[in-house]
Amino acid sequence: MTKRLTALASIFVPEVKPDELYTLKFHGTEFTFMGLKSLLAAADISKAGDRNARLAATTETAREAARTLLSKLLVSHIYDRPLTDHLGNVDSVMRVNYDVDLIQYNSIKHLTVGGLKDRLLKADSKEAASLGFGMTGVLAAAVAKIMDVHELVFVAKKIERTSKARTTLGEKGRLSSRLQPNHPTDELRSLTFLIYAGLSTGGGDALIGMNPAIDTVDNISTVLRHLDKIRRKTGAPTQICVLSHVKTQMACLALGVPVEIMFQSLAGTEQTNLTEFDFTVDLLDQAYTAMRDQGPLHAVAKQFMYFETGQGSEFTYNKHNGIDMATCEGLCYGLARRYDPFMVNNVTGFIGPETHLDNFEMILSNLQDHFMGKLLGLPMGMAPCYTLHSNIGLDGQQMATQMLTAAGANFYMEVCLNTDRMLAYFDTSGHDNQTLREIYQKKPSEEFLQWAISKDIFTLDRDGVVVRGKNWGNPRMFCESDMEYNELLHATPSVPGFSASDHAGPRPTNRVARELRLDQAIGRAAIQCELDIPRINACTPFRVLKTNASDKQSHLSSPELGSFLNTESSTNLVPENSDVQIIVADGLSADAVHANIPEMIPVLLDGFVAKKLATGKPIAISYGRVKVAEQVATLLKCKVVVLLIGERPGGSAVASRSLSAYLLFNVSEPKTQAAAAAFSKNPEIRFEYTVISNIYEAGLLPAEAASAIVEKCEQILSYKAAGNRLEAICAG
Repeated sequence: MTKRLTALASIFVPEVKPDELYTLKFHGTEFTFMGLKSLLAAADISKAGDRNARLAATTETAREAARTLLSKLLVSHIYDRPLTDHLGNVDSVMRVNYDVDLIQYNSIKHLTVGGLKDRLLKADSKEAASLGFGMTGVLAAAVAKIMDVHELVFVAKKIERTSKARTTLGEKGRLSSRLQPNHPTDELRSLTFLIYAGLSTGGGDALIGMNPAIDTVDNISTVLRHLDKIRRKTGAPTQICVLSHVKTQMACLALGVPVEIMFQSLAGTEQTNLTEFDFTVDLLDQAYTAMRDQGPLHAVAKQFMYFETGQGSEFTYNKHNGIDMATCEGLCYGLARRYDPFMVNNVTGFIGPETHLDNFEMILSNLQDHFMGKLLGLPMGMAPCYTLHSNIGLDGQQMATQMLTAAGANFYMEVCLNTDRMLAYFDTSGHDNQTLREIYQKKPSEEFLQWAISKDIFTLDRDGVVVRGKNWGNPRMFCESDMEYNELLHATPSVPGFSASDHAGPRPTNRVARELRLDQAIGRAAIQCELDIPRINACTPFRVLKTNASDKQSHLSSPELGSFLNTESSTNLVPENSDVQIIVADGLSADAVHANIPEMIPVLLDGFVAKKLATGKPIAISYGRVKVAEQVATLLKCKVVVLLIGERPGGSAVASRSLSAYLLFNVSEPKTQAAAAAFSKNPEIRFEYTVISNIYEAGLLPAEAASAIVEKCEQILSYKAAGNRLEAICAG
């Protein structure tokens, strides 16, 4: 029986109350916190995002004072004070969080937050699981902030949250995985190899889910049909998903494409979801209803929605409404709970050092997230991950997975050899999953396990214990010939070895590990490379601008600084009313600019001339972020900005030279703005984005990318639309 959604207007939310002062006197010092947002933020561990937002406590004593005050508040005190948005209103995410089980809420409302923590620690599994349905995300975050590591692990461990599609996730003694076969250009042969590799290590029982480089209905339809073909060929009992925008997936579903699980990334504020992720709660309701009534698995699956979250997105976009990262994350889970999802995956660590600077911040945040998600009723998978521009690494990631497995995480990612070839970050692998299964005596889901035993990926020893079989880690088993296998392997970047001799028990061999770690070291070095202006000026004369980021460190730690020009640069820009403005920025890899711009600039300039598009003199910006393009577009009053910016290094050494093109369309013309606002449901929309990513020698070749950019710019100007709206127009 699938869940029926409560109408938003019928969800009761207490009236907004004025902020009040919370005060504690301790050893002659008085600590004060104005408003519940301030108290919640100060009570958390110190994290880069909260420090950058000036929300974190400035001293350890102040933090403990905040925790003491928070622990003494009644549960009803927090419930009766909904947090508001930047305009002082209760947004749709907060409203959804109040759709709670009132019987469970009434059983705890008289407790203090500290008393609620104690009750959760004393409760049996059934009671702990039930209590969470009476809690909002804000209350879950409040409890998480006063718990230590053992408590976060202990309570989460005893709460089981199962879900069912073709396979069942979250049962006792099970550890599943989401197989992620990403490629810089969505190369189908590489996707095939990575799926074979993942299945051969016992991965993919939760999902075969691929993040697309190209988010169009045509491409997503092609990839979904390809994934479906592989699933049928191998016989693996699992489900498929392409993690494109929910609007694209809904269009594919309407065309009869096998959208088996519907995906969307979530944030904890309506403003972030609307203006950055381009969806509303109403749209998610429509997606849920479509899947319930028309989804390919609607007669099989009890759940069919998939969400990804992770602390920090609201801060990164400066749309957190003064709410700290952990509390925003709790609100994400309250939103996800509305749809009784098949799986929720947390990717805290994915954004970078502006939100989580080091291993400690990443590990504690993951433990908080896992606890909050399971408490609120979600089947939580975890992806403790890192990027090369942070101070997080493989050792910290592995520490997190050890503790999260002890805490009962439902699944991890299966990213071949830890290296995501498209998103340029590092996640858990099939080797990690199997290592954790063997350490903690866990197995894949039962449906998948029986299939894997039939393929001799797993087998049973004399005592009936599941162990690795002779085909574990052997993707060749799914290929009809060595020629087919070698063709698939050669189409796949960053695979230094995947034969039987490349495994040492459940781990990659030392030779493979050393090559992977050396590539990462080269990538980290690329982060520190400075933009060489004379070098790119050799392509064509650039006008050079500067942002508010004064050096590399400030650029990496604060996205806001790199999103705005400094005063001198901004005052020198006057309206030019050109069709297209090219901007080159270092972003997170100046090496990517140096490697690709010499080939791209001539093709771009010649192409725009051929299309009779007026262009402004190209601009170069050091320490630039994507959002700086919006300020330039506003000041120059150009129609389209082509921002060529270095991606964060990841994967192999050559992948540190990967560039992205952000095509920003200025919707300032009234009729165009009205159309964009109607499509996005955002009345204040000013820009639409189309993105072409993974431009480098092992991805989309720079000259080809430049030609594609010219064609796309012509299309944007012709249809007066970009991003999802352009794709919707082109798809009819």
